[in-house]
Amino acid sequence: MTNPLQDAKPTKVRWMVFCSLFALCTVNYIDRAVISICMPSIQAELGFGPELVGVILSAFFWGYTLMQIPSGWLADRFGPGKTILGSGILWGVFQIITGCLSSSSAFMAVRALLGASEAPIYPASSKLQSVWLTKNERTRGAAIVDAGSPLGTAIGGPLIIAFLAWFGGWRGALMGAGVLTMLIVLVCYKFVHTTPDTSTMINQAEREYIDKALKEEYETDLIAKKGGRLSVGLGRYLRNFSFWGMTLGFVCMDCFWYGLMTWGPMYLSQVFKVNILTIGTSIFIIFGVGVVGELFGGFLIDYLRIKGFDSNKVVKVTLGTLGILMAISMFLLSHAATITLAIIYLSFSMFCERWVACTFWMMPASISQRDDVGIVAGTMNALGNVGGAIVPILVGLIVMATGNYYWAIILFLCFALGISIFPLLVNLNKKVGASR
Repeated sequence: MTNPLQDAKPTKVRWMVFCSLFALCTVNYIDRAVISICMPSIQAELGFGPELVGVILSAFFWGYTLMQIPSGWLADRFGPGKTILGSGILWGVFQIITGCLSSSSAFMAVRALLGASEAPIYPASSKLQSVWLTKNERTRGAAIVDAGSPLGTAIGGPLIIAFLAWFGGWRGALMGAGVLTMLIVLVCYKFVHTTPDTSTMINQAEREYIDKALKEEYETDLIAKKGGRLSVGLGRYLRNFSFWGMTLGFVCMDCFWYGLMTWGPMYLSQVFKVNILTIGTSIFIIFGVGVVGELFGGFLIDYLRIKGFDSNKVVKVTLGTLGILMAISMFLLSHAATITLAIIYLSFSMFCERWVACTFWMMPASISQRDDVGIVAGTMNALGNVGGAIVPILVGLIVMATGNYYWAIILFLCFALGISIFPLLVNLNKKVGASR
């Protein structure tokens, strides 16, 4: 006689967890778009000059970058669920407070605090990969989560414009975005705060499936445990080629992403002399294509790994090919004669770049011991955001010095080649600190 509990198909609660993270990442990027869209109204009311606007916009990255490593440690030590809850509530509160400000110094301080409060979302998401997903599911998990970044960028503009109309101006729009954030965080917390052992929604078949896969991954290469924890300390990673191949490749990817995200609209406006409606439509298309690229790439890489292809070869060939394709698209963009061609080249490069992004976000859980995943992901993201914060300034200097965008686009071409080269140092078949 068969046991119905044993014969039951595994539930899919792990994917509900990552769909919740997708929602959080989407609202995270919508929140980042709020201040840029509201800034013309803020300038008109408060009289901020261009130099103050630049500092206010960059203040977010001060807090965001500085909190990456501490937030990764928090996710490792106290759990990703609690970290995400505290983070989301705080970033909603700081968004609401921004709507009450009137001085430039207060704007800078609160924007930095907003950046710090948003910092844990990606390290905590990487930590959840090591808790909920098998090694052949993590690129899909990373793709689902990180698809929220281009989607939030694409829909943030229209949504915030609607908020400006509904809530009577920039103050109401900022407050409305903050309230929306906290509501989504509270809904998603139901899924992200549990583990396979504590969730009441998961059935025994899914619990056993996850538990078996994680034991095989983490216990076949057991290292010496410290206080019952599987950890080798951050210093061990900083001396490892896999960590630096992953991190330097990620820095190149982040530089490419932030460079195009910040300067893409200006490039289209200044080079092709189009109106704001055309720019908005173009950005929606470009980043919408990025969402497709991220989900397609994440699912394809996991499919190949499930079929038995070697992870190292799959990832290195994929990143090598995508980096070269991105470089080619940038070269073609530097010679684009019409806005239609520019949108085609930018959309193609964004398709590839988002595929690259989910591949990198799979790596921390793949090369790290389980109790180090958060801090490793936080360190990678911190260094990536340093590059991401510098590149927009560098692009501005290049455009100012040359009077055009040619050499700025060539800079993006170089970043694309870095995406191809640095991951050659990564070994996804051996965790840092493993005995074999």
